[in-house]
Amino acid sequence: MENLSKEIREAVKKLFEEDKVDLVIGFENGSLPLKATPCFIRNIDDIDRLVWNSRCENNLAVYLTKNKGKIGIVAKGCDSRAIVGLMQENQIDRENLVIIGIPCGGMVDQKKIEKSLQEKEPLEVKENHDSLVIKGNGFEETLKISDILYDNCMSCKHRNPVIHDVLIGEPVEEQDDVDEFAGVKAFEEKSSDERWDHFVKQGEKCIRCYACRNACPFCFCEECSVDSSQPQWFGKSIALSDTQVFHLMRSFHIAGRCVDCGACVRACPMDVDLRFFNKKIEKDVRELFSHEAGIDPEAAPPLNTYNTDDYDDFIKS
Repeated sequence: MENLSKEIREAVKKLFEEDKVDLVIGFENGSLPLKATPCFIRNIDDIDRLVWNSRCENNLAVYLTKNKGKIGIVAKGCDSRAIVGLMQENQIDRENLVIIGIPCGGMVDQKKIEKSLQEKEPLEVKENHDSLVIKGNGFEETLKISDILYDNCMSCKHRNPVIHDVLIGEPVEEQDDVDEFAGVKAFEEKSSDERWDHFVKQGEKCIRCYACRNACPFCFCEECSVDSSQPQWFGKSIALSDTQVFHLMRSFHIAGRCVDCGACVRACPMDVDLRFFNKKIEKDVRELFSHEAGIDPEAAPPLNTYNTDDYDDFIKS
């Protein structure tokens, strides 16, 4: 991983020297040993802060609509798909964007690590090719990275950037044999009462903090319908009915746009199964419109266009 970090720094240094960027959005080591955090590099003297490892979990595309000028961005597979989605919706200026693509073997799930450590506090971490060596007071644990990946990483089929200007490292093998909708298919086999009960139980956990909204690259509206008072679309309380409407509206808002980066799940402090909501909508869009989000910069989002062969049985019936 240190070699990849070095390659990123060298690429960023060249971009600054050639005056191609005013800002580079990447990752640096966090204040905790198992954390990497987004960083914003504005001059060549700070490039040594840049790192790459299996804790670089944030989707950095969320910052693109909040910054102006010539921007460079470190992008793994899901980040690059989010960038494509923002391009499709005319939210970013491609001519002023340099995409530093990096193949991704998956990001490690902090909660799975905590469960493996059984409340032992990590003080130091070393990453090898396929494992994490975690040390603390009186212990040393070696965890296989493939066993502690986020669920979305375990079923990701676009681990390599779908678009880039600079590629760091070698492409990784895609997981073409994984059924990314296995959980959704099992859920669809349940009765309507069982499905509704699951939705109710998830909604009951929500405290309406909007962390999911703030973490999502596609929640870029200047005023969210949640905050609108004229008209007020629905209440802002944590009453179950208000919460359910919020999650229903948010799921449909990102229909055909979600790239399954997992940012909303990681941001949620209440462990609401947000990814499951999104994967169900993603499966429906894939089947009804033959559309996969964030793949083709020239393609229009499915709900922004109309084709004569679009599914319309629900209208006829």
